[in-house]
Amino acid sequence: MLLMNDHDKALEKVRSLIKGIEIAMLTTVTSEGLVSRPMKTQELEFDGDLYFLTMKSTGKYEELQQNPHVNVVYVGASYVSIRGTAQLLDDREKIKEYWNTAYEKMLKTTSDDPNLILIKVHAETAEYWDTGNWLKSILELVYQLTGKESKETNINNQINLE
Repeated sequence: MLLMNDHDKALEKVRSLIKGIEIAMLTTVTSEGLVSRPMKTQELEFDGDLYFLTMKSTGKYEELQQNPHVNVVYVGASYVSIRGTAQLLDDREKIKEYWNTAYEKMLKTTSDDPNLILIKVHAETAEYWDTGNWLKSILELVYQLTGKESKETNINNQINLE
């Protein structure tokens, strides 16, 4: 597995893989185990932090207060799994900045609702499977079938984002 050290390259790689994916799966820790649910992704340039809107009246709000460790998964042309730490922000300005009509329909409320909260996930590591690059995928398969290994064609990598 390739471990990239260049922070800017790592951020750019994750940014390019998750760009345009509207829904992510957010996994939190509960007393019974792990729980995942779909969350709408903010249309922001990935800089190491991810943002999601939710309501204080949801289970994930209480779960994040108890244990802020999360995992966020994106599935598009490639697969990206991001491990990080969540922070609950009651930032009315940012909530209004990120608000759009999709949230109004999805959450059945307005941006002024005091029950609305922002989840900020600070990404620590990411693991990805770059399956959107068909040439790389074919070369990886050829190398696997011949028993050879090549870092240039490895479609599965782990990146440190801190």
